[in-house]
Amino acid sequence: MTSAEQSWSRAIILIDMNCFFAAIEQLDHPKWFQKPVAVTNGLLGTTIITSSYEARAYGIKTGMRLKQARSLCPALIQAPSRPERYAAISTKIMRSLQSITPDVEVYSVDEAFLDVTHCQRLLGSPATIAKLVKETVVKVSRLGCSVGISGDKTTAKFAAKQNKPDGLTIINPWDAEKTLAPHPVESLSGINRGVGSFLKQYGVIHCGDMKKIPMAILAARYGNPGRRIWLMAQGKDPEKVIINIKPPKTMGHGKNMPPETKDSHIILNYFQHMSEKLAVRLRQNSYKATHFFIALKTNQGWLKRRSHVHYATDDGRTIFSLCQQFVAVVWQGQGAWQIRIVALDLLSKQQTDLFEDLMPHEQRAKVNAAVDGINEKFGEFTIAPSRLINRSEMPNVIAPSWQPEGHRKTI
Repeated sequence: MTSAEQSWSRAIILIDMNCFFAAIEQLDHPKWFQKPVAVTNGLLGTTIITSSYEARAYGIKTGMRLKQARSLCPALIQAPSRPERYAAISTKIMRSLQSITPDVEVYSVDEAFLDVTHCQRLLGSPATIAKLVKETVVKVSRLGCSVGISGDKTTAKFAAKQNKPDGLTIINPWDAEKTLAPHPVESLSGINRGVGSFLKQYGVIHCGDMKKIPMAILAARYGNPGRRIWLMAQGKDPEKVIINIKPPKTMGHGKNMPPETKDSHIILNYFQHMSEKLAVRLRQNSYKATHFFIALKTNQGWLKRRSHVHYATDDGRTIFSLCQQFVAVVWQGQGAWQIRIVALDLLSKQQTDLFEDLMPHEQRAKVNAAVDGINEKFGEFTIAPSRLINRSEMPNVIAPSWQPEGHRKTI
């Protein structure tokens, strides 16, 4: 039996969609195929979210200003982001992976880990399963992806980055430590510059240097994550594929405003917009809250306040009233550019049922239910408070922690 056919004691796959948002735009706009495309947050967006490989060939990068990108590539095509479309395709992909293994961790909207250890007897060698994963993704999305497979999560993710785009890279578990050894520790997911600088003090620059120091040094500085980092660099990441998502402790929404916004009407528009989005999300997941964190980022730092209501609520109008009080009392006219609202003490429907008869505004609950039904059918904010007619034209964004199901299924 060759190494390619050998059964592994642990087999982890990382699937990474190639330039996911830009690839979807090229798929939906055939005239853009093999042309430089940059996705921005709406037509008014000035910063590039992601770009196609054709655009990257000109030196265009995520986070670059559109003006600079156009100077590098005058023919650059600007594609306003369509997060709902990206989330819909991601959902199809993630669900299709469940046909291969139930052990799927949706790492982000365009990445997923699969534990295929127990699939080998049924589906074949790790290499065979990795090919099946690529074929499955192409079949359901018509998009390419890069796949890495090894015996642990970190090495699998490292492998997936090696042969982009559309690669399939196998690092046998028994070769992982040797393969990683010459590469910088910061090339591993989860080791940022701060950790890298700390390790450099002890002479750890490449993964192979990690054995020069005891695990205890990292454990003393970073706790259990430090112990994991020490093992990651040696191709022995112990973290399992995370399948079950814990219930949320908080739930929030925020949005950037035009820099140095000083118009209270605009600020309140943003607060009401996010109040309604938070309220809808609370209702969708059967939560209410009595305590809310409200914040406004200004040129003097964050203005913050914790507010509460007497009865647990999932009503946007009630949440917005707290924001109005915040603006009236805390904000002093400073230029602002970001708002944030977070429900702090999430109470499930079962927890609030005991007090349901004491709840005021029962009519509001009926109105909200009717509005939710209409908006779910015809689109977000088809029916909304009149103030939101003037809400930001900037589209929604997909949160880094997005999931295709549950409380993290939010845009």
